[in-house]
Amino acid sequence: MARVLVTGMSGVGKSTLLGELARRGHPVVDTDYDGWTTPDGTWDEPRMAALLAGPAGVVVSGTVANQGRFYRRFDAVVLLSAPLGVLLDRVASRSNNPYGKTAEQRGEIERYLHEVEPLLRRGATVELDARRPVGELADTVEGLLTAGGKLSRRR
Repeated sequence: MARVLVTGMSGVGKSTLLGELARRGHPVVDTDYDGWTTPDGTWDEPRMAALLAGPAGVVVSGTVANQGRFYRRFDAVVLLSAPLGVLLDRVASRSNNPYGKTAEQRGEIERYLHEVEPLLRRGATVELDARRPVGELADTVEGLLTAGGKLSRRR
């Protein structure tokens, strides 16, 4: 079993994907919730280090400034990506997270897509089109979990 990080811009579907993986019985950690981040918005490094020192077979999601410090501890870093219009439509219609509802936040999402996503892409081992059905995305991540973080073919 592997340790997999799922990352990407707000609205790309990280939480939805983790929900599907949890439904399938996989251990998941959505670092947007339950105190995984510090007040400055970065991961709580001792807590994350402890998680990643434990048993493999976990899927973690998040997008924070210090996540790169942990890349070597993951067997796979999955970037979910989608065009700006898809992201903005998703954040406008979601009910589980208020981020992305204001014009300022929507502007941030656009800026982050251009400035941050290229950085995430450089650190990713796999990039998946987040417009694909969540079941297909979950199938791919399950494959990474069981194959030690390696895909048998390009997705």
